[in-house]
Amino acid sequence: MIYLDNAATTQMKQEVLDEMMPYFREYYGNASAVYELGNKSKYAIDVARDRAAALLHTKAERIFFTSGGSESDNWAIIKTAQMLKGKGHHLITTAIEHPAVINTMKALEDEGFEVTFLPVDEKGFVTPEQVEEAIRDDTILISVMFANNEIGTIEPIEEIGCIAHEHGILFHTDAVQAFGQLPIDPDQMNIDLLSASAHKIYGPKGVGLLYLSPKASRIRSLIHGGGQERNKRAGTENVPGIVGFGKACELAASTINERMQQESSLRDYFIKKVLDEIPFTYVNGASGDDRLPGNANIGFKFVEAESELIMLDQKGIAASSGSACTAGSIDPSHVLLAIGRDETEARESLRFTLSDATTKEELDKTVDVLKETVEMLRSTNLFYQDYLEKNG
Repeated sequence: MIYLDNAATTQMKQEVLDEMMPYFREYYGNASAVYELGNKSKYAIDVARDRAAALLHTKAERIFFTSGGSESDNWAIIKTAQMLKGKGHHLITTAIEHPAVINTMKALEDEGFEVTFLPVDEKGFVTPEQVEEAIRDDTILISVMFANNEIGTIEPIEEIGCIAHEHGILFHTDAVQAFGQLPIDPDQMNIDLLSASAHKIYGPKGVGLLYLSPKASRIRSLIHGGGQERNKRAGTENVPGIVGFGKACELAASTINERMQQESSLRDYFIKKVLDEIPFTYVNGASGDDRLPGNANIGFKFVEAESELIMLDQKGIAASSGSACTAGSIDPSHVLLAIGRDETEARESLRFTLSDATTKEELDKTVDVLKETVEMLRSTNLFYQDYLEKNG
């Protein structure tokens, strides 16, 4: 199979699995226990925390492990809002956020908070000026994703964070797609809260993290119970998962520059080949360094994306039509609508996301299959036939 849906999840690295395995049976102690078996688990968590912190160029004490990106987003947004509700009830985010942010914001609206959902331009960018114009006296949190999961656009995070801090407002970023894929330094980028997930960087599913700056460290637990994660996140630690996450962070840190260059080059090669060899195609999102290295979101006019995905799957190629978290939805992508695509265009766009294992040969094969299947689907499309008749 040619796997081009790495934004949805990645294949776990063998080195990650190897490091996890002893903690399922040999070192299975509860990290809260005082005996040696528990201490081994506690030490392993400490090592993983150090590795995650190193990837963010920060201190280990600022890293808190969670069950994944969605929990981290919920924790950051809900508890910040509740902590600061005496100061204000206004939050700012964008129209293209992941559902874990958008739906959390909507839930807070039900509790009486007011949320501004900023529009983006045709490439998916929100500008620092837009953010500043939206700030009110009662604004208490700004949340802007680091890079979009569907179209790959990288937002001006450092500048937005600077504006937030100039106004004394906490700044959160959902960095699930960018973590381990792009260099991130929360201190330099003015980030107070950052969400990340292990399974996007060749680690295990079911584990993530929340970074808290000193200014955000007062937020309370989202999950109540015991005193795990320094009394911030209750629940017996997922030791094998955390160990795997730590190893994935270590591997990501050691290869990030090489991977960025390799995936960006292959991404650009793939996009150009598709546009050159398949007529009536277009790219969604930003280009060059403003786009995630492994992301290619391409529209195929006169082709229904879901039908194309089925045909690709039959040929052994895995891609997607948008966020994995909205798979099965009958609604067109809210991200594509937000950048100005109409409903038809939103339903004819496919997302291809590369990994560090993706090869040029696989991309060549994918383009060959696309040429065949796209033409096959277009041959049965009455609108396409009508277009050809009118335009020769």
